[in-house]
Amino acid sequence: MSIDWDNLGFDYIKTPYRYISVWKDGQWDEGKLTEDNTLNIHEGSAALHYGQQCFEGLKAYRCEDGSINLFRIDENSKRMNRSARHLLMAEVPEEKFIQAVEEVVKANEEFVPPYGSGATLYIRPLLIGIGEGIGVHSAPEFLFTVFCMPVGAYFKGGLTPTNFVVSDYDRAAPHGTGSIKVGGNYAASLLPGEKAKEKHFSDCIYLDPTTHTKIEEVGSANFFGITKDDRFITPLSPSILPSITKYSLLYLAEHRLGMEVVEEDVYLDSLSKFKEAGACGTAAVISPIGGIQTFDEFHVFYSETEVGPVTQKLYNELTGIQFGDVPAPDGWIRNIK
Repeated sequence: MSIDWDNLGFDYIKTPYRYISVWKDGQWDEGKLTEDNTLNIHEGSAALHYGQQCFEGLKAYRCEDGSINLFRIDENSKRMNRSARHLLMAEVPEEKFIQAVEEVVKANEEFVPPYGSGATLYIRPLLIGIGEGIGVHSAPEFLFTVFCMPVGAYFKGGLTPTNFVVSDYDRAAPHGTGSIKVGGNYAASLLPGEKAKEKHFSDCIYLDPTTHTKIEEVGSANFFGITKDDRFITPLSPSILPSITKYSLLYLAEHRLGMEVVEEDVYLDSLSKFKEAGACGTAAVISPIGGIQTFDEFHVFYSETEVGPVTQKLYNELTGIQFGDVPAPDGWIRNIK
């Protein structure tokens, strides 16, 4: 397969191998690599009827010396297991999760984009409830699979400011599944996301479902803002998915850039205090927000065409760590030779 590494989108590309393992009778099997990219599951599987499923997203990065970095993979494992506990699913032991990801990356190493291309290998661990059933209860069996594909930027244009619009739809209920990575949250975002794109915005901004006065998420990514007095602020809410990228940026802003960092409510009527803003996540990395269309005005941050200096520094620091060009905090990188 011939791949144009410099012009990859964020699309599915079949790679040769994926990992699969089944939990049955109280334990996981050994798991194995397979070339089959289809899942054969029972028609009564709880994942199909009642949404008993969760997933993760992480990336592998080609370093200058040819080795491959995995970024904070232990945090992905922990987050998947938090999701599993919430949905009464069998947890995947961290050792098994990491081993599965590493096996998939090694088996598909030729699809890890070259250093300097800006592209990465996107890895998707998936946990679903399977087996015979039809009642509303936890599945009798679970399937854990990991597959991967090379990807480019999630938002077209990469590190270029794009605009977003505030949605009057809710992404998740106040005390629901907003803080865990389940497919239902993303299904709920499809219609409002499509409406935003019809209006020529990259995606929509979700407000808190209780009062509709505070920013929670930016499409499927987390929001951050840089205030005029150089504070790094992200929203605080039990409905927000705890982004590994966001918490990495909180650390880097404080320890590498010397900024004050805060998780607090971000009110829609207080956007004027931010000189820069962005969306962040594994897929998006950092996507600068040029402007936000609220219900009654269009608010521009640093620029609709240029990246703000603080956002640029954070991006350089984060991606430098991921690609092995900048020293990483202890435990952040797992290197595959």
